[in-house]
Amino acid sequence: MKIILTQEVSGLGAPGDIVEVKNGYGRNYLLPQGFAIAWTKGAEKQVTVIKRARAAREIRDLGHANEVKAQIEGLKVNLKARAGDGGRLFGSVTPAEVVEAVKAAGGPALDRRRLELPGHIKSIGSYPVTIKLHPEVSAKFNLNVVQG
Repeated sequence: MKIILTQEVSGLGAPGDIVEVKNGYGRNYLLPQGFAIAWTKGAEKQVTVIKRARAAREIRDLGHANEVKAQIEGLKVNLKARAGDGGRLFGSVTPAEVVEAVKAAGGPALDRRRLELPGHIKSIGSYPVTIKLHPEVSAKFNLNVVQG
């Protein structure tokens, strides 16, 4: 099945890319979630518009991404979470909570979909978190989960 990506999908491509995927993956996941549109000749003409917008954003973001990387790596990010005896959390830490913690620590607003957590965070401690700011720029910082 040929589709046109409208959003970045890790491991598959960036907005505006035309990719070939399995029928079930495209029909059951990518299309309903709004990550892609079905490929047609008319839709292929929209690809140039999507790619032009993406290129303008990337050129503007490349220099900015390095500045944001320096800002993020200098932060001390603490996240308060409810925990029981032994430091085990009630539930787990979500990417949205990490984004809010970065913002509360004085960092920029981030996209939760670009966060890469080290598995499920279910206990108190320090965890390395990576965020892809740009295809060529990734920032790493430590997330301290404390009992709150």
